[in-house]
Amino acid sequence: MKNLMKIGFMMLITTMVLFSCKKEDYIDTGIHDPKFNGTIWQYLESRPELFDTLIVALKIAKLDEVIKNEEVTFFAPPDVSILKSVWALNENLFRMGQDTITSLDQVRPEVWRKFLSRYILKGKYLAKDFNQMDTLNLATFPGGVYKNFENTDMNIGVLYNDIKTTSNTGTQIIKYAGYRQLYLNYPYSVVIPEDIKDYFIPFLTAPVATSDIQPTNGVLHVLQFSKHAFGFQTYLFANEAFTLGILPKQP
Repeated sequence: MKNLMKIGFMMLITTMVLFSCKKEDYIDTGIHDPKFNGTIWQYLESRPELFDTLIVALKIAKLDEVIKNEEVTFFAPPDVSILKSVWALNENLFRMGQDTITSLDQVRPEVWRKFLSRYILKGKYLAKDFNQMDTLNLATFPGGVYKNFENTDMNIGVLYNDIKTTSNTGTQIIKYAGYRQLYLNYPYSVVIPEDIKDYFIPFLTAPVATSDIQPTNGVLHVLQFSKHAFGFQTYLFANEAFTLGILPKQP
């Protein structure tokens, strides 16, 4: 996908999903087989409605061979997450009086590679392989630190939700007994000030919507597009792409 006319449509769909979904809109379709008879790349190709923009970005970054052939764990950002940040880049360009981009290859390959590498770990990691994380009690449950594909630190952990029950005798909360959700986190601070350490979260969080998809060459965890922008903040990607310079549109 080279033409970014898809951006407006995808952002419209995002808005519709965010404001229209209710609990009763979801259908329990049961337990699905986590195994996929193909590579991570082939899985992405099998879901073009979610990943066709991601596939193009991986090719530009020259990370497609990694996803095809190496054993990795990939926290896949869906197209909507990527388009949020591309949208922010175009807003920056417009404000500066420059032409907006109309294809992903106008962003330099090294920018795509730098940011996409943050979502890739070498080796195979299922959700059960990560430590517990509690953003309200990081001193006890901090998750764990892992090197991403560009060899920088990421925090990854599983959030154990509480169960709340209400009866005529009152409300009871059972800590950590509810559903578990995997999080990929980008650290922006390694020093926690003493006076705010009890509630300071030193990273940007990205919740996983679907975990433990198991293709033949690793594991795929799909990020929740409604709560994640590519690069962990739209401005991080937009500023990097803008600073390094936009490439001319290919004829």
